[in-house]
Amino acid sequence: MTKRIERIYQYVVQQTGSFSELDLDANRGVTTKEVAEVLDIQRTNASKDLNELVRQQRLKKIDGRPVRYVKQTAIYTTPVKKRVPSYKENPQPKESSHQFAKPPINAQDIFTRIVGANSSMKNAVEQAKAAILYPPKGLNCLITGPTGSGKTYFAHVMFQFAKSNHVVDEDKDLIVFNCADYANNPELLMSHLFGYVKGAFTGADQEKVGIIDQADGSMLFLDEIHRLPPEGQEMIFYFMDHGTYSRLGETGKNHHADVRIVGATTEDPSSSLLATFVRRIPINIQLPSFEQRPASEKIDLVKIMVAQEANRIQRKISLTEDVIKVLIGSVSYGNIGQLKSNIQLVCARGFLNHMQHEEIAITMADLPEGIRSGLSVLANRRETLAELSKILEPKIVISPNENFLEIQTDSYELPYNLYDIIGDKAALLKADGLDQEAINHFISTDINIHLKSFYKDHGFSFNAENKLSEFVDQKIIDATNRIYGVVRRELGYEFQQNFVYAMSLHISSFLKKINDGEERHTNDNIRQMVAGFPKEFSVAQQIRNYIGETFEVAIPESEAYYLAVLLISLRAHQTEGKIGVVVAAHGHSTASSMVQVVQQLLEVDQVAAVDMPLDMSPKVALDKIKSAVVQVNEDSGVILLVDMGSLATFNEEIIRETGIEVRTIDMVTTAIVLETVRKASVLGTDLDSLYESLTKFQGYGHVLTDKRKDHRTKQAILAICASGEGTAQRIKEIIQRSLSKKQEHSLDILPLSVVNLKSELPKIQKEYQLIASTGIVDPKINAPFIPLDRFIEQDVGTILDQILLEKDSSFDGEELQLDDKQATEAAIQFMQENFTYINPQKLFRPIWNFVEETVKDAGFNENKYGLEINLALHTAGMIERVLLEQPLSVEQNVLEELYQDEFYQRLHLHVQSLERFLRLEIPLEEEYYLMEILKTHHAKQLLSEEK
Repeated sequence: MTKRIERIYQYVVQQTGSFSELDLDANRGVTTKEVAEVLDIQRTNASKDLNELVRQQRLKKIDGRPVRYVKQTAIYTTPVKKRVPSYKENPQPKESSHQFAKPPINAQDIFTRIVGANSSMKNAVEQAKAAILYPPKGLNCLITGPTGSGKTYFAHVMFQFAKSNHVVDEDKDLIVFNCADYANNPELLMSHLFGYVKGAFTGADQEKVGIIDQADGSMLFLDEIHRLPPEGQEMIFYFMDHGTYSRLGETGKNHHADVRIVGATTEDPSSSLLATFVRRIPINIQLPSFEQRPASEKIDLVKIMVAQEANRIQRKISLTEDVIKVLIGSVSYGNIGQLKSNIQLVCARGFLNHMQHEEIAITMADLPEGIRSGLSVLANRRETLAELSKILEPKIVISPNENFLEIQTDSYELPYNLYDIIGDKAALLKADGLDQEAINHFISTDINIHLKSFYKDHGFSFNAENKLSEFVDQKIIDATNRIYGVVRRELGYEFQQNFVYAMSLHISSFLKKINDGEERHTNDNIRQMVAGFPKEFSVAQQIRNYIGETFEVAIPESEAYYLAVLLISLRAHQTEGKIGVVVAAHGHSTASSMVQVVQQLLEVDQVAAVDMPLDMSPKVALDKIKSAVVQVNEDSGVILLVDMGSLATFNEEIIRETGIEVRTIDMVTTAIVLETVRKASVLGTDLDSLYESLTKFQGYGHVLTDKRKDHRTKQAILAICASGEGTAQRIKEIIQRSLSKKQEHSLDILPLSVVNLKSELPKIQKEYQLIASTGIVDPKINAPFIPLDRFIEQDVGTILDQILLEKDSSFDGEELQLDDKQATEAAIQFMQENFTYINPQKLFRPIWNFVEETVKDAGFNENKYGLEINLALHTAGMIERVLLEQPLSVEQNVLEELYQDEFYQRLHLHVQSLERFLRLEIPLEEEYYLMEILKTHHAKQLLSEEK
């Protein structure tokens, strides 16, 4: 029977082999979809084989959308340009320096299409052009920059520029060599760089050319050049000096090559490379990190990368303003490479969630938790956030086939079409009878694993030490760390290194059950086991009480028994009682990646992975799973975790052929693997009890009270001022004006008097979910408090973004550092925007004098800036109310109490001075509210001192 790959090759030859020359614009050639449909094979397999045929140089790939394939000999890419003689054939005179500034007429400047070519990348672009165009042979150069900053990409752009300016022949390729692959073997390095002669070493039965030969007349890109050993650097700089070299096994320098060398490194060249080597590289091109780029460039990079994904799936992709902000904020360590990884992840999840729609509309709901953390990062970069808010539209739509810079090679390009994998796997699952929610549930895990595995191979660390926080709330992890210290002290023996992980997962799991209203009863086996360990049981009771107090939840007494069993099981060198676990999932690395995460966290060895490519036959899959079951069995049975329901049919056959008891759970996720392995390692666990508990497992989740879903659908921001009118109403108007630009958000702004705060707040909290508060006093609710002065110091739209995107950043506790001029300008601008009948330019100075004298007389010498701003804004509103004859009202008995206040007489003197200056009479009711502001600040100050 003809192999599948040969069938594909023959079909392409039949369709394209009759052409002696193909016009690329004629859309000739065969697509992956066509091959899959005509030959009745899966699209992923067709794509894989077509790319393999390209690598074998039997087929040629025509770039475009969709990608097309033709027979290798049937295609000419473009009309062949007249060959430009090489420098060896027609050397340029050294004295003709004017040629350096004159590239060929009409030459394409591909650099102009790079994001930031005229801004953050301008210097790098100018250096690159100099390196390429400098006569007669150009200059060797070094590209430096942090991981993921685009060094490889930039080198490919340089090469395209060299070709378009006829410095390198059109038929030449960029030769790429990663020095890290040969860092510890200079002899192997030399053989790859320069080639070898027959008999140079055992097995060298014929002569072989090296990459220097391949790069003759072209450009050689040495990636990770700092990994070259000193011997390798010496080989390279001798070649740079003389242009001659010898192959391994030769004695003389018998060969010549004309090669432009471009190196790349993340390290400081002066400390990682030989000084003699660095001196031979006259141009050092420094690429900026992602954080150093301006906001406009960051947005453009997002658009370009999303456009690449839109081309792959041939659908429109839309992103909300908030999604773009999150993506930009999520870049913390990997620069542009990390941004691309995150965009691929988000687009893949968006594709999964909206597969049936023409437009992939990505919103905050499509973002994984790890990327959402970009919100808190961006919250601490106020200037960046403000820049982004000014530039971004509420929604950006990107269509496929939009023009953007496409370089032939991208080091962060996935070697497969992730969207094909998602589509094929979803189809298989649907055929298995799963509903869409279930399909989405675990393909999301698959997407994460595919991307994380790939990017890990490209040098990105995905914070292995923080993996636990992907499953467990950070507050639980912090509490467990404190528990660990107490337990070691109380019990006096060593625990396994995975204590914190195992205990955190256990606590998170039972808090989730309590939150969901699930009851757990203690069986007799557990009680009997714990009876022999009274010290552990006593400590477990302490842990139970501590957890209950920390998370403000009633924990049943039975939980102390389970905690005691866990303590016993986590004792160092404890080995008995383990149930084996096998994870089997479709995909090249899905199962092994999940198992790797679990092994890193729990340090266990009774778990095995079986990866099953989509084209693996059921018989081969069954044999692999049986071998894995036998491998992990320790006479306590095996739990088999699978990703598709059809694999569950293997259960009986495995039991029959191996004699090992097996229970199967489908719809596997990393969380289920964690829970299974954790419980399988606990003493006294039997196979059926473990299986039953896993069928009810609903994940760990975030069970803290402030993270729970709120039953109150109406959201609100509380604005507190002395009267509940005046300033509070102004704040309401400001926020509402900003909200009108954000149609997707809907919330109420509730003005409230500080006098009525105590009585009215409980009523408000019953009806509304308060997401923030602002004004003259912090009401101490479970939401951020924004001091009123922040409305002057910070852009209101930025403040709202921080609130509405659910950032946990703190708004208070930071004294503003505005000088007098800044404070004056900010306050005047605020008054101009929010008051109608007063002239802030004329009134600000007398108002501020009144405020400063009053605050000083009241004895407030520290942390008074916020009070002064509050009092100034309130005073401005008071003057406008007096002019309009609309003063605030207060009950008479309350006013009578005002006279009894010891500070009132001093305040009244300051008010009289203001009255004389303004020639206005200020009512007693308004004086009352001035007093309330001062009293509130005094109470707040006392509370702070007590703490």
